[in-house]
Amino acid sequence: MWLRNQTSLADFILEGLFDDSPTHLFLFCLTMVVFLVALSGNTLTILLICVDHGLHTPMYFLLSQLSLMDLMHVCTTIPKMATNYLSGSKSISFLGCAIQHFLYLSLGGAECLLLALMSYDRYVAICHPLRYTVLMSRMVGLMMALTSWLGASLNSLIHTVILMHFPFCETRKIHHFYCEYPAVVKLVCVDVTVYETTAYISTIVLLLLPIILVSTSYGFILHSVIEMRSAASKRNAFATCSSHLTVVSLWFGACIFSYMRTRSQRTPLQDKVGSVFYSIITPTLNPLIYTLRNKDVAKALRRVLRRGFIF
Repeated sequence: MWLRNQTSLADFILEGLFDDSPTHLFLFCLTMVVFLVALSGNTLTILLICVDHGLHTPMYFLLSQLSLMDLMHVCTTIPKMATNYLSGSKSISFLGCAIQHFLYLSLGGAECLLLALMSYDRYVAICHPLRYTVLMSRMVGLMMALTSWLGASLNSLIHTVILMHFPFCETRKIHHFYCEYPAVVKLVCVDVTVYETTAYISTIVLLLLPIILVSTSYGFILHSVIEMRSAASKRNAFATCSSHLTVVSLWFGACIFSYMRTRSQRTPLQDKVGSVFYSIITPTLNPLIYTLRNKDVAKALRRVLRRGFIF
């Protein structure tokens, strides 16, 4: 055992989010409630889109993929954090850390790409409504989802393999509640300046390209809305886009705060706060935003309840 602990495959120590104080116990319980809301909200959204034929459109297919990403995101980080807190153990195996790093990075990247592609769907629906079924066919929606999943997974695999190949220091204590890149790379015992610069540029590209696509799509949408003569049409257009814009703002705002800062500008507390927001809060809010502000989803829920799928 002592031999293994001296190799690069030794376990890591996760600092976690909470200690044993009553205040932190309350915060832990609150986090678990939020986790259950995220779990049930995203699961319900996925099931609702699957069972209701009225929601079998590219727009709602992409929404189901977003909910699946959010569902997997919270399940990648929170259960391990909760298990360690309740058991008193803070360890995570080398393989477990690598898998967690790969999953959270894949899901985060896939959500960036998917949100950008969903803005194109909104652009087609508002600017070219008569050609929507041609420009946004089921095959196009499927290709968008596959592009998001595969592109982000490939990027995450490359970064994970390179990062976990470096030798780590003996302390091996990660000042975080999961194996997030900024916290893990601090434990590397060799000079990783070149790799950090490359990863930083890669992150900027992965964030800025979707933001540019979203901005371009909504620029055309705004131009079309301004030219609309009917006030009702304008309200419908804004209602169609408001949910997506809200989710985009929350997600990219948290990601920019977490990843577009250099190491000198980072503190462990800031990293934890940013991670809590985009790995727990945002996945919880997304289904609520889309469900509460979407009449089609509300109608579908009532239809499903009447048919007895839920009860």
